[in-house]
Amino acid sequence: MKTRGRINFTLSMLIIIIAAFILVNGVTIGNYQIKSLSKVVKLGLDLKGGVYVEEEIVDKNVSKDTIERTRDLIELRVNSLGVSEPIVAITGSNRIRVEIPGIYDPKAALEQIGKTGRLRFVGPNNDEIVTGKDVADATVGVNQQTNAPVVQLKLNAEGAKKFAEATQKYLGKQIAIYMDDELVSAPSVQDVIPNGEAIITGSKNVEEAKRLAGIIKSGALPVKLNPATIRAIGPALGAEAIPTSLKAAAIGILLVMLFMLVYYKIPGFIANLALTVYMMITALIFTLVLKATLTLPGIAGLLLSVGMAVDANVLIFERIKEELKLGKSLRTAIDAGFKRAFTSIFDSNITTLIAGFVLYFVGTGSVKGFALTLNIGVLASMFTAITVTRFLLKSFVNAGWITNSKFYGA
Repeated sequence: MKTRGRINFTLSMLIIIIAAFILVNGVTIGNYQIKSLSKVVKLGLDLKGGVYVEEEIVDKNVSKDTIERTRDLIELRVNSLGVSEPIVAITGSNRIRVEIPGIYDPKAALEQIGKTGRLRFVGPNNDEIVTGKDVADATVGVNQQTNAPVVQLKLNAEGAKKFAEATQKYLGKQIAIYMDDELVSAPSVQDVIPNGEAIITGSKNVEEAKRLAGIIKSGALPVKLNPATIRAIGPALGAEAIPTSLKAAAIGILLVMLFMLVYYKIPGFIANLALTVYMMITALIFTLVLKATLTLPGIAGLLLSVGMAVDANVLIFERIKEELKLGKSLRTAIDAGFKRAFTSIFDSNITTLIAGFVLYFVGTGSVKGFALTLNIGVLASMFTAITVTRFLLKSFVNAGWITNSKFYGA
């Protein structure tokens, strides 16, 4: 049992240390790279700065499908700005929230988001051939002969009929594509297109083809929008808040770990390992599973849940101390300690979870972010306290390195 316990504990500790190192620093193995957490996590507007716009749908009795279509079209327009990690989400029953990091001109952003966007295909005689309502889809592809990026255009049945007549009429000539009064592209008709499926060549690179496809696909918004909230957030707040928040988090976590180590000794050391696992699990859930955006309230929620993760371990270790003082063996005291502490841990966390769920479903904006991070943190802390701490502590005791109960807080 000693050998198995020593192998289990040593391997577990090595895995935790290596995983923590990779998350903090990243690693490159051959052509495969695992990025560090700081390079993967997305920062919210309050940390990165940018434009916050909330558009209200003026039309009444708009269907859910129409609202989602509007959201998708706005997202295409925002993406055409070339910004990274914009957020376009439906808020409530008739609002669409747009967060554009890295852009600080609300007027320019608003024009791009809410413009009428009348898309037209115009012939050499200035006659309108098809409009945005005739476009079914526009995607980026590759010309099989030249390997150059192209825009694959697909028209609906009505548009296909009109386009077939126009391409026959203007074979060898240009058909101009306008968004409002802006000339987007002017490809030449090389063949008659009878089925409404065409390709537009001439894009210099994939990005240019993506932009053209996005503009063609976005077309006109199906509803009228009215800006309800417009706010520009400067990057200075994030530049000051990020290092300050990280410094506060590091000091707080180190003090907590030091206290656990000094007061609870071996169990405190085990709790610190479990706390490291908790932080890794929480980080992976946010970055890889939820792909969430980190905001200042989110950081506050995470730090609060760190404290709750330690609270669960304190409850367990206090029960173990009581069992040891009754004269029970280490293994018996640990089993009894976990069993007696479970009810208290469950009760204290379930009330926090209830409050967190209420905040998430009733609250808006930053309150939702705080509630989400708090709930995930609480669930992860319960998991690590009940399973990881238990496994590590039992493995350490089974290893037989230190058997004196004084080192276990008794």
